Amino acid sequence: MTHTGGTAVRATARLVAEADGRGGTALPVLAGDGPLALRRTRATGDGEACVTVVGAMSAPLGGDHIALTADVGPGARLHVGSAAATLALPGRSAEPAHYAIRLTVADGATLHWLPEPLISAHGSDLRMTTTVELAPTARLVLREEQILGRFGEPPGALTSRLTVHRAGRPLLDQELSYGPGAPGWDGGAVLGGHRAAGQLLVVDPAYDSDPVQPRLLADTAVITPLTGPAALVSAVATDGLRLRRMLDEGLSSRPGPQPQPGRCRVRTPA
Repeated sequence: MTHTGGTAVRATARLVAEADGRGGTALPVLAGDGPLALRRTRATGDGEACVTVVGAMSAPLGGDHIALTADVGPGARLHVGSAAATLALPGRSAEPAHYAIRLTVADGATLHWLPEPLISAHGSDLRMTTTVELAPTARLVLREEQILGRFGEPPGALTSRLTVHRAGRPLLDQELSYGPGAPGWDGGAVLGGHRAAGQLLVVDPAYDSDPVQPRLLADTAVITPLTGPAALVSAVATDGLRLRRMLDEGLSSRPGPQPQPGRCRVRTPA
């Protein structure tokens, strides 16, 4: 339920995906809240369910607390995207905005979490956390992209933390900070003047027998194997288009079928 106090918003959206017993995936829970509207979209096959996150209002603003949880049950297959970029904006409150994402993927389940970028607008202050719990045989493709400032403006303050556990053990725990108050964020050791940063995490049991080899994808992009079995693509770029191209190249290194843009289509009314 959404609660408002002054101009701040508190909202939690939730979705649950379960195998339907017929080779497909059902969505018994699809509950949007506040600025997060969840829309069932049409999959092109493979028993996968598709959900698109649609922004129902401007958010996150200063002082907002927004959360989104997704639970993928045993054997289910879920693809989650977003209709547009998330835009962090300044609000009337001097407090930072908080956006928490929590993902749980059970044994034999697959989650493709591929939202559009997060844009950190000048004057905004956002603390974003993504927490993932994976069962031993779960599969995950997760993309994060940050665009630091709109065209011609400096970025706001952004801290983003990604924490992933597999079979109850840590797989990845990474925190990145950009903008005012983050020492050295624009120096050569971090962004080096670039304004787009992102990562792509792939967790797949197939990497146990066929691990990814570390290599450069471009001058500012690298793919690194993790103990998991998993691989992480990290990249910085001058803009979001170049960033996406480098992350997509890293995605093509994963075993098995590749998640394709547009494979989930808007469901038309009956």
